[in-house]
Amino acid sequence: MAEPLVLVRHSGNVRTLTLNRPQALNSFTGAMHGELREALDAAAADRNVRCLVITGSGRGFCAGQDLADPAVAPKSEGAPTDVGNAIERFYKPLALRIRSMPVPVVAAVNGVAAGAGANFALLCDIVVATRSASFLQALGVGGAERIGLIWKCVDDDVFIFEVDALAARLATLPTKALVATRQALDAAQQLDLAAALSLEADVQRTLGAAPDFAEGVAAFMAKRAPTFTDR
Repeated sequence: MAEPLVLVRHSGNVRTLTLNRPQALNSFTGAMHGELREALDAAAADRNVRCLVITGSGRGFCAGQDLADPAVAPKSEGAPTDVGNAIERFYKPLALRIRSMPVPVVAAVNGVAAGAGANFALLCDIVVATRSASFLQALGVGGAERIGLIWKCVDDDVFIFEVDALAARLATLPTKALVATRQALDAAQQLDLAAALSLEADVQRTLGAAPDFAEGVAAFMAKRAPTFTDR
């Protein structure tokens, strides 16, 4: 049997998906998109998952689209390639799936993230990258942490420990509230100030009626660590 194109590992309340085409720097193919979508849907459906980490095997995170893949390869010499079809078929669903995940999503960028691979990483809620990682676009991207594109850049030898610690911490936080914050930030880009404040009121009203709010207040009053369960 062929080795999976997406490896799945679960530890505590953290699930890790590893893109697994190291010989091609984990570049996207239609087949890998299929396995990744299944893995994302499974993580979304599993209420034991409270944080999702996505990384790459080998020395790269994801080198973008594999141009030899039938999804984008020319059908014959000189024939036009419908790249838009690949976007509609694979990348749009991937983007919408990531942004609708019911848990925080961490991109652990362990090497090169190029083209669609860089865009994929930046879709995630938090990006942690090794100091040796690079984000490449046609126009170039430099100093990704300095210009605010990613959350944190860490030395290669402590990268795994930093990602594990971050994911474990996120898994203990109020998951529903974290996701609602992401959704509100996304929606606010299309709203004026008054509408954005009304949206915040609606979000706060919904979260305030949920068990995690009561748990947070109770834990604060009792001076103990909270145990959040909403998702």
